[in-house]
This record gives sequence, C-alpha cells and structure tokens, in this order.
Amino acid sequence: MKRLFPILAALILAGGPAAAQEPDHLGTFNDWDVAAYKAPKSKVCFAYSLPKKSEASRKVDRGEVRFIVTNQPGNKVKGEVSTIIGYPFKEGSTVKLTIDDKEFDLYPDGDMAWAGNTDKSIVAAMKAGKNMKLEGVSWKGTETVDTYSLSGITAALKTIDDACK
Repeated sequence: MKRLFPILAALILAGGPAAAQEPDHLGTFNDWDVAAYKAPKSKVCFAYSLPKKSEASRKVDRGEVRFIVTNQPGNKVKGEVSTIIGYPFKEGSTVKLTIDDKEFDLYPDGDMAWAGNTDKSIVAAMKAGKNMKLEGVSWKGTETVDTYSLSGITAALKTIDDACK
C-alpha cells in the first residue's frame, strides 16, 4: 500500500487503540491517497498527501507529516481538515494555510492542527487551487513551511464522499 499511514494515524483519527485497524487503501489520485477503516461508531474515509517540499528555519527532526481531509458519516463529519506536522506546535500559535492566494488559520493541538469552522471554505479552495502551503512554529520556535500539490484532490475527495455516504 503506497504511502499509507502507520497505525498511529489510524489511532489518532479513530480516537484510541480500541478503535484502530489497518486502513484499506482505496486509491491514489496523482499526489493524494485515499484510505478507509471501520471505527466503532462510523466508517472513516480520508484523503491525505505528503508535502512536496519542506523547509525549516533550522535543522529539525520531524516525524510523520501529512495533510488530511476526513469523512465520518456516523459522527456527521464531512470534509474535516487537519494536519499532522511531525512536532508539537508552539502553544498559543496559529498555523497559516495558504491555498493559491487565499489564507486560512488552523488551530494547533499537540502535533496536529484543525480548521475549526472553515472546513468547507478550505475544501472548496483546495478543489479550485493548484498549490497549498502550511506554515507553523514548533514548540522550540522552529518555523516550518510545507508545500503541497493539489493535483488529484478533487478525485480523492469524490472517492471519500462515495466510500463514506
């Protein structure tokens, strides 16, 4: 399974070890992959991508880095935007997401960041956009910039919509 998350990502998205199972890879769409698994209350489908380029203000050892869009119909979640950044974010910081010329704020929690109530706007911008950049600050003050391609995102989102109705 090409670039599929480690089981740790499934644990995070499912809410704990009792819910985890190895996700099934549903396809690759240019720079985006799609996977799904069954959680206790809902099937979970997600599209995810790796950054094409990562830069940091100083040498940094990062863990897994992914941008994710998740559907969980049993929990009434559709198009939830998040990222796993590979380090704990600086407390009180905001993560800047830029899609072409549109800017959004994500809100960090540990080594993840969430869109809050702007998920739909971000997903619409992703479908219309070409490039996406994510800027964050680690708990040590290291500034990072991850650049993602949006090639394949529309097909990937259609696949998670179809797989998690």
